[in-house]
Amino acid sequence: MNTKVVLLLGAVALAAADSFPSYSYRGPHGSSEESFESFESYESSEAQYNFNYAVKHDPSGNDFGHQETRDGDNTQGSYYVQLPDGRLQTVTYFVDGDSGYIADVKYDGEARYPDSYESFESFESREAPRYAPPRRVYG
Repeated sequence: MNTKVVLLLGAVALAAADSFPSYSYRGPHGSSEESFESFESYESSEAQYNFNYAVKHDPSGNDFGHQETRDGDNTQGSYYVQLPDGRLQTVTYFVDGDSGYIADVKYDGEARYPDSYESFESFESREAPRYAPPRRVYG
Protein backbone atom coordinates (compact mmCIF):
# COMPACT_ATOMS: atom_id res chain seq x y z
CA MET A 1 0.00 0.00 0.00
CA ASN A 2 2.80 2.44 0.91
CA THR A 3 4.57 1.68 -2.36
CA LYS A 4 1.42 2.53 -4.35
CA VAL A 5 1.04 5.85 -2.49
CA VAL A 6 4.69 6.78 -3.08
CA LEU A 7 4.42 5.89 -6.79
CA LEU A 8 1.17 7.82 -7.13
CA LEU A 9 2.65 10.94 -5.42
CA GLY A 10 5.74 10.70 -7.65
CA ALA A 11 3.59 10.57 -10.78
CA VAL A 12 1.55 13.57 -9.61
CA ALA A 13 4.73 15.55 -8.87
CA LEU A 14 6.15 14.68 -12.29
CA ALA A 15 2.95 15.76 -14.05
CA ALA A 16 2.84 18.99 -12.05
CA ALA A 17 6.47 19.80 -12.91
CA ASP A 18 5.78 19.40 -16.64
CA SER A 19 2.76 21.72 -16.52
CA PHE A 20 4.73 24.76 -15.20
CA PRO A 21 6.16 26.94 -17.97
CA SER A 22 9.91 27.33 -18.01
CA TYR A 23 11.17 30.87 -18.02
CA SER A 24 14.35 31.98 -19.71
CA TYR A 25 15.67 35.34 -20.81
CA ARG A 26 15.85 36.04 -24.49
CA GLY A 27 16.89 39.34 -26.02
CA PRO A 28 14.75 41.18 -28.55
CA HIS A 29 14.25 39.52 -31.92
CA GLY A 30 17.35 39.83 -34.07
CA SER A 31 19.52 41.06 -31.21
CA SER A 32 23.18 40.23 -30.99
CA GLU A 33 26.25 41.62 -29.28
CA GLU A 34 27.13 43.59 -32.43
CA SER A 35 23.80 45.38 -32.57
CA PHE A 36 24.15 46.24 -28.86
CA GLU A 37 27.55 47.85 -29.50
CA SER A 38 26.20 49.84 -32.43
CA PHE A 39 23.32 50.98 -30.20
CA GLU A 40 25.82 52.23 -27.59
CA SER A 41 27.78 54.24 -30.16
CA TYR A 42 24.55 55.63 -31.61
CA GLU A 43 23.37 56.67 -28.15
CA SER A 44 26.58 58.47 -27.13
CA SER A 45 27.03 60.21 -30.47
CA GLU A 46 23.49 61.61 -30.45
CA ALA A 47 23.46 63.03 -26.89
CA GLN A 48 22.72 66.73 -27.02
CA TYR A 49 21.68 69.08 -24.20
CA ASN A 50 22.28 72.46 -22.63
CA PHE A 51 21.44 73.48 -19.05
CA ASN A 52 22.32 76.07 -16.45
CA TYR A 53 21.25 77.25 -13.01
CA ALA A 54 22.35 79.86 -10.51
CA VAL A 55 21.59 80.61 -6.85
CA LYS A 56 22.34 83.92 -5.16
CA HIS A 57 20.92 84.37 -1.67
CA ASP A 58 22.48 87.39 0.05
CA PRO A 59 21.16 86.76 3.59
CA SER A 60 22.84 83.34 3.75
CA GLY A 61 25.83 84.20 1.56
CA ASN A 62 25.05 81.38 -0.91
CA ASP A 63 26.23 82.17 -4.43
CA PHE A 64 26.79 79.26 -6.82
CA GLY A 65 25.86 78.06 -10.30
CA HIS A 66 26.53 75.55 -13.05
CA GLN A 67 26.31 75.59 -16.86
CA GLU A 68 26.95 72.66 -19.21
CA THR A 69 26.53 71.94 -22.93
CA ARG A 70 26.90 68.60 -24.67
CA ASP A 71 26.88 67.74 -28.36
CA GLY A 72 27.74 64.09 -29.01
CA ASP A 73 30.99 63.21 -27.26
CA ASN A 74 31.95 66.88 -26.76
CA THR A 75 30.96 68.23 -23.33
CA GLN A 76 31.94 71.59 -21.87
CA GLY A 77 30.82 73.68 -18.96
CA SER A 78 31.67 75.59 -15.84
CA TYR A 79 30.55 75.97 -12.27
CA TYR A 80 31.30 78.48 -9.55
CA VAL A 81 30.86 78.83 -5.80
CA GLN A 82 31.45 81.60 -3.28
CA LEU A 83 33.88 80.19 -0.70
CA PRO A 84 33.61 80.95 3.03
CA ASP A 85 36.92 82.87 2.91
CA GLY A 86 35.43 85.37 0.43
CA ARG A 87 36.97 84.07 -2.81
CA LEU A 88 34.95 82.97 -5.83
CA GLN A 89 36.05 79.56 -7.16
CA THR A 90 35.33 78.96 -10.85
CA VAL A 91 35.93 75.63 -12.59
CA THR A 92 35.83 75.51 -16.38
CA TYR A 93 35.97 72.01 -17.88
CA PHE A 94 35.59 69.99 -21.04
CA VAL A 95 35.40 66.36 -22.08
CA ASP A 96 36.07 65.40 -25.69
CA GLY A 97 35.41 61.72 -26.35
CA ASP A 98 37.79 59.52 -24.39
CA SER A 99 40.16 62.36 -23.44
CA GLY A 100 38.79 62.44 -19.91
CA TYR A 101 37.74 65.34 -17.70
CA ILE A 102 40.02 68.36 -18.17
CA ALA A 103 39.44 71.16 -15.64
CA ASP A 104 40.81 74.66 -15.15
CA VAL A 105 40.30 75.99 -11.61
CA LYS A 106 40.53 79.73 -10.88
CA TYR A 107 40.06 81.82 -7.75
CA ASP A 108 38.91 85.46 -7.85
CA GLY A 109 39.42 87.73 -4.89
CA GLU A 110 41.64 87.38 -1.88
CA ALA A 111 41.08 85.07 1.07
CA ARG A 112 40.03 86.99 4.17
CA TYR A 113 40.43 85.63 7.67
CA PRO A 114 39.63 87.31 10.99
CA ASP A 115 42.53 89.14 12.69
CA SER A 116 42.35 86.88 15.68
CA TYR A 117 40.18 84.23 17.18
CA GLU A 118 39.24 86.68 19.95
CA SER A 119 37.05 88.57 17.49
CA PHE A 120 34.70 85.63 17.47
CA GLU A 121 32.33 85.18 20.35
CA SER A 122 34.06 82.68 22.57
CA PHE A 123 32.41 79.36 23.11
CA GLU A 124 32.39 79.73 26.91
CA SER A 125 30.89 83.22 26.87
CA ARG A 126 27.74 82.12 25.12
CA GLU A 127 24.85 81.56 27.46
CA ALA A 128 23.80 77.95 27.44
CA PRO A 129 20.10 77.33 26.79
CA ARG A 130 18.19 76.28 29.87
CA TYR A 131 15.75 73.45 29.66
CA ALA A 132 13.13 72.64 32.25
CA PRO A 133 11.30 69.35 32.55
CA PRO A 134 7.78 69.45 31.14
CA ARG A 135 4.98 70.23 33.58
CA ARG A 136 2.63 67.47 34.47
CA VAL A 137 -0.92 67.94 33.34
CA TYR A 138 -3.71 66.27 35.29
CA GLY A 139 -7.11 66.12 34.01
